[in-house]
Amino acid sequence: MKTASVTENKVANQEQPGSPKGRALSIVLIGLCLVGVVYAFQIQNMGLAVFAILFTCLLSGLPIAVSLGIASFVSIFFFTTDPLPDLAGRLFAGLDKFPLMAIPFFVLAGNIFTSGGVAKRLINLTNAWVGHIPGGLSIAGIFACALFAAISGSSPATVVAIGGIMIPAMVNHGYSKPYAVGSIATAGSLGILIPPSIPLIVYAVTVDQSVGKLFMAGIVPGILLASSLAFVSFIIARKNDYQKAEKATAKDRIAATKEAFWSLTLPVIVIGGIYAGVFTPTESAAIACVIGVVVGLFIHKDLKIKDFPKILIDSAKTTSMLFFIITMAMLFAHILTLERIPHAIAEWIVAWNVGTIMFLVIINVLLFVAGQFMEPTAMITILAPILFPVAMQLGIDPIHLGIIMTVNMEVGMVTPPVGLNLYVASGLTGMPLMDVTKAALPWLIAVIICLILITYVPAISLWLPNLLF
Repeated sequence: MKTASVTENKVANQEQPGSPKGRALSIVLIGLCLVGVVYAFQIQNMGLAVFAILFTCLLSGLPIAVSLGIASFVSIFFFTTDPLPDLAGRLFAGLDKFPLMAIPFFVLAGNIFTSGGVAKRLINLTNAWVGHIPGGLSIAGIFACALFAAISGSSPATVVAIGGIMIPAMVNHGYSKPYAVGSIATAGSLGILIPPSIPLIVYAVTVDQSVGKLFMAGIVPGILLASSLAFVSFIIARKNDYQKAEKATAKDRIAATKEAFWSLTLPVIVIGGIYAGVFTPTESAAIACVIGVVVGLFIHKDLKIKDFPKILIDSAKTTSMLFFIITMAMLFAHILTLERIPHAIAEWIVAWNVGTIMFLVIINVLLFVAGQFMEPTAMITILAPILFPVAMQLGIDPIHLGIIMTVNMEVGMVTPPVGLNLYVASGLTGMPLMDVTKAALPWLIAVIICLILITYVPAISLWLPNLLF
């Protein structure tokens, strides 16, 4: 299965955004958005103008941060009396928040840990404990993804680090390639839910909630999702009678646990320190960097001084990208506030007697659609200010709302056309994008079922933070 059939390649090529049909559809949609821009200027409606300009830019292929910036600056220039130089201060104020300092530190800590042999140690650990049951290698890979996600906080990095080792190993043991790729591509999405999670930090800053509570709230749903994905792997492996690995001895299990011990210190110290009140989430991010350096240089000894320039440059690039999106999205949210759009939506929903259950359905449908076209950070900073006031009026816990949004982003990571994990897995294995999408479908269904449970059983998200805080 190293190469796809000619027919599959044709189908994949036909469904790419750059195909003639895709370009024609984009041109039509851009034309409609431009009509909306002209109409908005005619009736002097800033709310309509900012959305019409935003979608025009997005459909034209501009990055989300640039699109947000153009839409916001043009709308403020033509519809308000605010001097443009004052916007510089507003942009700085949007980033001048202490919890946001955790982002560059967690990004750096993740890069420090992933530069060493952490992934291999976690795989050896999980394989020693569960590798002998049906689908054991896949289950070991899923739990390794969960553990690695608690270190790196990045879904694509998780797919690369774990998938680069586990996918070839599964294929060599007689597992089908789609089975191997689908399980790891989906499990990699755990990186944005299991703490430390950058999307949860962004949500906390956007709607002024506790980062510590959100981190705690992500643990039980993360375990639920990882267990559900493992169950799907078990069922499929048992049905197809995949080869089982040899059961590890007690000595091997103890050795694998000892080898992975220091790799597991980061999530334990971060979560334990926040809960114990020893340090804030931001301070825990800085401590994580120190732990990563000490473990990599002096304990594992697989991190070299020559690796640091690349680690720092990669971390700076990722942080700059995230902060650029956050800054532009906060400016966009400022316009929404000026136009009272969130409040208008809240009043409209309340006036129509939309109940909590129906509103949660609307949220999930909206987030599912948005997840097809937007990356997690942008989706939070744009939609959270709109959904938050309505949720508060309907009595939905803000921590619960944050977890619902984050799990929806997990779905977006493994659904085209912007499912980043699909592209990473496709590039890693050489499988066409549509083949990877089909391969991930059984595990995606499990994620959606978990999303429904998490949405309508708030205790899954709120039990642990309510117990500890």
